[in-house]
Amino acid sequence: MSKKPVGHKARKRFGQNFLHDAGVIRRIIRSIAPREGEHLVEIGPGLGALTEELLAEAKALDAIELDRDLIPVLRTKFFNYGERFRIFETDALKFDFSELKNDDRPLRVVGNLPYNISTPLIFHLLSHSGLIRDMHFMLQKEVVDRLAAGPGTSDYGRLGIMTQYHCRVDPLFIVPPGAFNPAPKVDSAIVRLTPYDTLPHPARDVAMLETVVRTAFSQRRKTLRNNLRSLLEAAELETLGIDPGLRPERLTLAEFVKISDHLSDRQVTEHNGAE
Repeated sequence: MSKKPVGHKARKRFGQNFLHDAGVIRRIIRSIAPREGEHLVEIGPGLGALTEELLAEAKALDAIELDRDLIPVLRTKFFNYGERFRIFETDALKFDFSELKNDDRPLRVVGNLPYNISTPLIFHLLSHSGLIRDMHFMLQKEVVDRLAAGPGTSDYGRLGIMTQYHCRVDPLFIVPPGAFNPAPKVDSAIVRLTPYDTLPHPARDVAMLETVVRTAFSQRRKTLRNNLRSLLEAAELETLGIDPGLRPERLTLAEFVKISDHLSDRQVTEHNGAE
């Protein structure tokens, strides 16, 4: 049986597609397995279909919602929870998630993310990964494919590399368009992102790694020799055991970290030499 959203028309500018399929909602809740006492955060609760089930299990939740017309709907629907249901009327892309931390509990983040903000929002949340136990997101399937992609595939790129640097990525299941109102034109998918306690390939300078990856993929069809020319010489890549004639999607995360660490070391050496 489906829960039909009523009384609010989905807004295209917010990329709203409201989840209403009760079977899909139950499957998401089973995947998250929320427990009472955990610190749950839902991004974009919409009309509260998933929120209702999360609250039933966890008994408390923080919600971040940009559409001000939905705030009174949510406040009315979950009035009985009192201060255990908090709404932050703000843009999740600009929100400082550390503001939610009032004890030592890690955040468990959940969201049905609009396509137009999914990539920048994931990068924003990765910058707060030290606060987060896990993240469960509904995304367009193509975004989940990019998050989970490995080297040598067409989906492999900056989003997947930087997400996999911080998190284990587990695609869970596909959600068809009919589970939403209005129905999107593409399949969606649920993914779990779990920040590592210990990074498998720690970089000396994450900002440098981000620069290397972004620069390497600035023109996908060109080689590392061309794309990384502004950062280092082809001969330097060769000394690292990396073929400068490769395209960026051929490199592993560990190899990108190796390039990044080389540049960080060179920067330190140049700085010390200038003193």
